[in-house]
Amino acid sequence: MECFRQMIARIRGKVWEAYPNRLILDVQGVGYEVHVPLSTFDHLHPSEGAVVEMRTYLHIREAAHTLYGFATEEERDVFLLLIDRVSGIGPTTAMSVLSGLPVARFKTAVVNADVAELSKIKGLGKKTAERIILELKDKVGVTETWVSAAGGGISHGAADAEMALIALGYKQVDARKAIKKVLESAADASVEELIRGALRLM
Repeated sequence: MECFRQMIARIRGKVWEAYPNRLILDVQGVGYEVHVPLSTFDHLHPSEGAVVEMRTYLHIREAAHTLYGFATEEERDVFLLLIDRVSGIGPTTAMSVLSGLPVARFKTAVVNADVAELSKIKGLGKKTAERIILELKDKVGVTETWVSAAGGGISHGAADAEMALIALGYKQVDARKAIKKVLESAADASVEELIRGALRLM
């Protein structure tokens, strides 16, 4: 199933139809329905006939294959963290989180354990907000990456690579060690090069 999920990592096509929560894209004559959060819709400002490109995630279920699209890698990383690392959170709730708060505010709310801020998201509730904070902050350790990036402790490129590895299931401490080793021999490595190099070491 993991192989199928990664079959469509990006998509580029012409907008046939645009709605706040989904787009229909013409990709060489095939219409793909891509579900998007409001943050992505606002970022892309898609209009009929425009060409857009998105990062994607293909969710496989017995009854349906659903394609989710994101304007930035950061949005997709947060989406993957929520569905893979927080118990009881599925794609629908993860999309509600991205639609309800900008990524930066979501990160701040988790770092500060701001249950009230997360609880404002439609359909979330206090218990789910508490679980998101508990599992992302204490179990996964992503807040250390976010705080380090905001304070200049690590570069934004290294932070992006670290988050991508955490989203893939690696521990934060292991991801940081591997990225540090890659940077020792390739200080100007891109995010993609950092991720590939770290994966080879892990």
